[in-house]
Amino acid sequence: MEVAVGGSRNFKGLPLVDGERGWSNGVLDCFADPLTLLVSWAAPCLVYGRNRARYRALESPGEVSRSAGEGLASGDSLLYCVAMSFGCGACIGMRGRSLTRRRYGIRGTACGDCCVSCCCAPCALTQESREIELEEQSLGHPGAGFSALLK
Repeated sequence: MEVAVGGSRNFKGLPLVDGERGWSNGVLDCFADPLTLLVSWAAPCLVYGRNRARYRALESPGEVSRSAGEGLASGDSLLYCVAMSFGCGACIGMRGRSLTRRRYGIRGTACGDCCVSCCCAPCALTQESREIELEEQSLGHPGAGFSALLK
């Protein structure tokens, strides 16, 4: 087992096994970010859209999403909303979760992503938001999750 120290993609320095690590926060640690969890329950499409916008901003080296409203009214949030209306929101959530998992080298499978997204989408979306927020913080930004709106 190898331990990677800090860095924008493993902020907590979690142990790496075969180049992968676990999530920085567990699925049920979602209660530590109550505002994002609440929005995830009431309007998961907003959290999904916001997560995707923040993710895309981080794809440019050293960039973060600076607008608190970026992604809220986007194609991503609309897609999630439409999929939810047909009972397929978990499929869209699973895709976003898989992208995030690959970016951060987090252990898991598409099947696991599907199960978490189906069983507790709000917790899955909050966990993903918190993972993205850690990278934002490692780049010197306070983070752009829903909790940051209150600060």
